[in-house]
Amino acid sequence: MGLFNFFSNDVAIDLGTANTLIWMKGKGIVLDEPSIVAFDSTTKHIIAIGHEAKAMTGKTHRGIKIIRPLRDGAIADFEITEGMLRAFIRKVSMSWQPARRVVVCVPSGITEVEKRAVRDSCEHAGAKEVHLIAEPMASAIGIGLNVHDPVGNLIVDIGGGTTEIAVIALSGIVSDESIRTAGDEMTESIVQFFRSSNNLRIGDRTAEMLKCQVGSAMPLEEEILIEVKGQDLVHGIPKMIQVSSVDIRKALTKPINEIVQAVLRLLERTPPELAADIFDRGIMLTGGGALLKGLDERLRSETSLPVHVAEDPLLAVVKGTGIVLDNLSEYSNVVIKSSRF
Repeated sequence: MGLFNFFSNDVAIDLGTANTLIWMKGKGIVLDEPSIVAFDSTTKHIIAIGHEAKAMTGKTHRGIKIIRPLRDGAIADFEITEGMLRAFIRKVSMSWQPARRVVVCVPSGITEVEKRAVRDSCEHAGAKEVHLIAEPMASAIGIGLNVHDPVGNLIVDIGGGTTEIAVIALSGIVSDESIRTAGDEMTESIVQFFRSSNNLRIGDRTAEMLKCQVGSAMPLEEEILIEVKGQDLVHGIPKMIQVSSVDIRKALTKPINEIVQAVLRLLERTPPELAADIFDRGIMLTGGGALLKGLDERLRSETSLPVHVAEDPLLAVVKGTGIVLDNLSEYSNVVIKSSRF
C-alpha cells in the first residue's frame, strides 16, 4: 500500500533532521513531530515514531534501536525514513484517495544524489508528482516576503542538521551558503563540553534542554544557574552538578562562530546592488536556531546590519512549502519538479 494512498489532499512536507511537519491543502499544519524512529533491531519493524519514540530515547533495551533517519538535512536510512513518513501519514488522514502532488523542502546545498533519494522516498511510497523547494526559499515565502520582487533578501535558516543562508531575488537564489552546523551540532557541543570539562556524561535530551533554556550567543543581563544530572565518567555513578549560562555559552562558541563566519562569507559574495538592499532590509532569521538567546544580537554586532527574528521561526519552512503547494502555478519557477517514471 502506498504511503500517500492515505491522502485525499495534496501535501507539503518539511522533512527536517530534527522535526517533520506536514501541511495538508485546505487544512494547514496537521502534524509537527520529532523525526525519530524506534524499531526492532532484528526485524526493523517500527515500534514508535515522533514524540513517543523521543520519550523512549536512552531508556530502551538492546532489542530496540532508536535513530534519527535524517542526518544533516539528507536521508541517511532510506527504508526507515519511508516507514516513518508512512506512519506520520496514518496519524493525519484516513482517506484512501491518492495524492496528486507533494511538495518537499530540501537544503539548498543538497547533492543531486540526495535530491534523488528524497524524490524516490516519496515516489516509491505512491506520490504521483513530487516538487522540491530549497529551504531558504520556503522560509522566505513562509515569513511573507515577496520573492518575485527585484529586491535582495538575506535569509538565515538554522535547522537541526543544516544552516541555510541565501540571498533571494526575482524568484531565485542568487547566492547561498549551506553548512552542516546547526542545532544538532550545538547539542553535541554541549555533550562534549560536559564530558571534557566536568567528567560528566549527559544525554542528548539533557543537552537539548540546556541549549533551549540557558544557551546563548551573547552575555545575558542576568546569568542563569541550573542543575545538571548525568553519569560520573570516573566512578560510573549518577551525579549532579551546577552550571551557569556562561558555561553553556562557552560550549556553544564553536558552532556559533561557524554560523557567523558562513554569513560573512556569503555577504562577501553578494552582488553590490543586492548588498545595498540587504543593508536597508537586514537579515531574517528563521528555524529553531533563531530562538537561541542573543544570536540576533551577535549577528548584528558582527555584520553591522539589522537582524530580525521571524515571528514564528519554527514554522517558516512548512508554511512556505504549504503556500507553494496551494499556489503551485504562481510559484512554479521556484520549485524543481520530478514525476514518477
